Amino acid sequence: MDRIRGLASLFWREVAKFGAVGGVAFVIDNGLYWYLIHGPMSGSEVKARFVSAGIATVFAWVANRYWTFRHRRQPNAVRELVMFVLINVIGMGIAAGCVAVAKYFLDVTEPGPLFLVGVFGTVLATVVRFLAYRFWVFNVELEAEPEFGPEDRDVLQQDPAPTPGPGSTTSEGEQVRHSPAG
Repeated sequence: MDRIRGLASLFWREVAKFGAVGGVAFVIDNGLYWYLIHGPMSGSEVKARFVSAGIATVFAWVANRYWTFRHRRQPNAVRELVMFVLINVIGMGIAAGCVAVAKYFLDVTEPGPLFLVGVFGTVLATVVRFLAYRFWVFNVELEAEPEFGPEDRDVLQQDPAPTPGPGSTTSEGEQVRHSPAG
């Protein structure tokens, strides 16, 4: 039961951090989008959504990699980045697709309603991104990570027992191995 509570606590901490990163990325994305559709990209709302989402994505990758999911980073950073970019392209497609449907199929032409549709698309894409990041991109087992804090290891241990000293053996006679971190 303690393991379940620990995993739930860890999950909600990741959700909170992801939410904070997402909140800042949301402001970057939509603030830039608003500026672009009322200025340099007026009349190109779909392209503006891709530009704003792309810039917000760069911020989100850095923040999620080094803060939200820092204990779950892939050992192969290139593979992780490729997966992250793929998920974000899908997310950008969701956000821009919502604007495209509103503009080209529902004939919405005013910037205000298109902005709100873009916000809806961003929220939908955010849910998809979190699930993909958590279970596909940043999915390294936490207990194997050297940076995983001792307080997190204790929470995740199913049956907390005293750690045997160097040279100890298990009840089956196997040698106990210790990591360099202890």
